[in-house]
Amino acid sequence: MIHRRRQKLLCAFLLGVVSVATAQAQNYTKPKVRAITGFVRLNPADYAQQIAEALSVLREARGEFAKQGYEVETIRIVTQPLGELVSGQSDAEALAFLQVLDELSAKQGFLPSVGPAMLRDTDDPSTMHLLARVLSSLPNIEGNAILAGEDGIHWKVIRQSAELVRYVTDNSPRSQGNFNFTGTAMLKPYGPFYPGTYHTGAGKQFSMGFEGANVVREVFARTHGDFAAAVAELTKQLTVHAKVAESIGLRVAAAKSWTFMGVDPTPAPLADVSIGAAIETYTGSRFGSSGTLTAALIITTAVKAVPVKQIGYSGLMVPVMEDKLLARRWAEGSFNTDSLLAYSAVCGTGLDTVPFPGDITVDQLARIFGDVASLAWKWNKPLSARLQPVKGKSAGDQTDFRDQYLFNTTLHALP
Repeated sequence: MIHRRRQKLLCAFLLGVVSVATAQAQNYTKPKVRAITGFVRLNPADYAQQIAEALSVLREARGEFAKQGYEVETIRIVTQPLGELVSGQSDAEALAFLQVLDELSAKQGFLPSVGPAMLRDTDDPSTMHLLARVLSSLPNIEGNAILAGEDGIHWKVIRQSAELVRYVTDNSPRSQGNFNFTGTAMLKPYGPFYPGTYHTGAGKQFSMGFEGANVVREVFARTHGDFAAAVAELTKQLTVHAKVAESIGLRVAAAKSWTFMGVDPTPAPLADVSIGAAIETYTGSRFGSSGTLTAALIITTAVKAVPVKQIGYSGLMVPVMEDKLLARRWAEGSFNTDSLLAYSAVCGTGLDTVPFPGDITVDQLARIFGDVASLAWKWNKPLSARLQPVKGKSAGDQTDFRDQYLFNTTLHALP
């Protein structure tokens, strides 16, 4: 009886927090919820029941967001690392099981991830070969590899990641399978954003992240290039929505006996909800011009100041081909991979959905992955590298991806 009373008091308090937060944000456009992501440890014997349980939790959270006037774009389920998921299976058995999982995800409306194929240099590289085949043939499953961690830079994983990207470039339709793979460095588990997220625990946890680039743009439009004012106002507005997510997460976790891991306040962009346009609003110049790095620092500073339980990147994302304006600026040559690495020194960018000519070699890919891992490890900050070469395309050609989340752009020669 006492436990139930405490639960009711907690829920009442959290509802009050949500009401206050919503009132504070009424003059701004609400961001969409990009991801509600659940973490499970699947048992092949009863995986369907486990997924059904996870979906009940994620859908409950989605329903709570809807009550507060938020649109949820995706719900996601992350399994244990791929090698553990298919342990004891032959490649044929593993591919058959993963195809069933892929088809189930389409039927039930969730995005599936099998986490890292390699977490460290001592892992079996054959799992990376399996993931390469999965990414080349199955449309929905996503995965990753860990390029660097507290134990240092994983040079063997870097090499295997380069070989995977080369294979998927050559063997997936329109070289598009690499959209579902990233190499991560210094990224902790349980973040909501794909493809870099992962976990190694028992499961029954979840986290959340927003598509908040519109909030950044509106704040920058109102603060007129004032660094301190922009940091303060952006922190305030990101906090409004993060507090809503945190209250929903805690409430659903208590009701479902799951664990809420936190919110990633990173203001993710997509299409016309453009982080590039937001940064241009602050600088008054094209993305890539002087001032871009300062705007990146403002966003990251504000994100890290949001007073909720944070998880994941907690910084800034600059996905070249997921953001319409960034794709256009890339075609114009206003920024390049070196620019993105420079911005990564003050934010959580890395190289995300960066297109390359189809003749890029494994050695060149490995050097790019290595640069991202080196920067992340040096500064102990989470970065990722999602590299997208296009088979048969050269510098000056236009990419030809056919995905609602990718916007085609012009390829440039490698430096």
